[in-house]
Amino acid sequence: MKRIFSGIKPTGHLTLGNYLGAVRQWVEVDQHQADALFSVVDLHALTVEHDPGRVRRLSRQAATLLLAAGLDPERCTLFVQSHVDEHARLSYLMECVATDGEMRRMIQYKEKSVRARDAGEGVRLSLLTYPALMAADILAYDTDEVPVGEDQTQHVELARDLAVRFNQRYEPVFTVPKATNPKVAARVMDLQDPTSKMGKSHENGSGIVYLLDDEATTRRKIMRAVTDSAPEVVYDRAAGPGVANLLDVLAASTGGDPEVLAGAYTSYGALKKDTADAVVELLRPLRERHAEIAADPAYVDGVLRRGAERARGMARPVVDRAYRAIGLLPPVAEPAEAVDAVDAVEAVVPLG
Repeated sequence: MKRIFSGIKPTGHLTLGNYLGAVRQWVEVDQHQADALFSVVDLHALTVEHDPGRVRRLSRQAATLLLAAGLDPERCTLFVQSHVDEHARLSYLMECVATDGEMRRMIQYKEKSVRARDAGEGVRLSLLTYPALMAADILAYDTDEVPVGEDQTQHVELARDLAVRFNQRYEPVFTVPKATNPKVAARVMDLQDPTSKMGKSHENGSGIVYLLDDEATTRRKIMRAVTDSAPEVVYDRAAGPGVANLLDVLAASTGGDPEVLAGAYTSYGALKKDTADAVVELLRPLRERHAEIAADPAYVDGVLRRGAERARGMARPVVDRAYRAIGLLPPVAEPAEAVDAVDAVEAVVPLG
């Protein structure tokens, strides 16, 4: 069975874009057809200015929403990235294999570093190097496929390059992964700025449908979505990005085809109403299930604890092999007779 890995950053409340572009694919397809690992990648949330308490809250909320969406801990492995030390261990090795030029070519680094400077903030070194951590996230598990949005494909390509380079330079340790993109709604756009994706951490939330928005708020945001000046409802991403975005959302919510759906509408108002209705019905069971799971924090804790244990068991042998291959001295095991002596003493007088 192929193995897949994907993660989600707790940098903001999860959105309709996260659900249609990634999470639903994880739930309906990936966890049933693969040995699947899904992680709340909280270490990646530290690359920009952040509030520590908020990161913790959003990490738990993300895990709870993934369970509410339908991830089954009996079918897949759900865990928090920082709970598995092998991610950080392997990240440094990836930095030792990657080049400065590769890091600086990453599109997200270019965009986020500009925003940080414009806001008068310093650009953290981790913002430059985090693609090495993302490569470690993937390679630590002998991952075959990484289901990601189009904007993350570049990072998976880097992970492929680093895996091939490491395998050729030292010894074959890593599986070379490939990115897979959902065919429909791979990139849901902001309702007020349909040239930008619907992101979790956008300062203005008026164009973002959050998974935990109430029904009235969801309807209001969709009904106020930016449309285009063309007199007809046509699916054309370049000429009419606002209408095309609504058609993509409607198609993804109902299982239709956006180009076919466009022919059924003569007004933007009717398209917005049907899209709002479809999204509300799509998210209703998820919101109800979230309320149930959030009321049982011990259940969430148990899922994350067991998930981290399983993930650690998969990653540690891979990372240990990589450490040996690159030239690091293995830890020196304590002599068996010394261990036996300590056990004998503890049996009589507990130590510590």
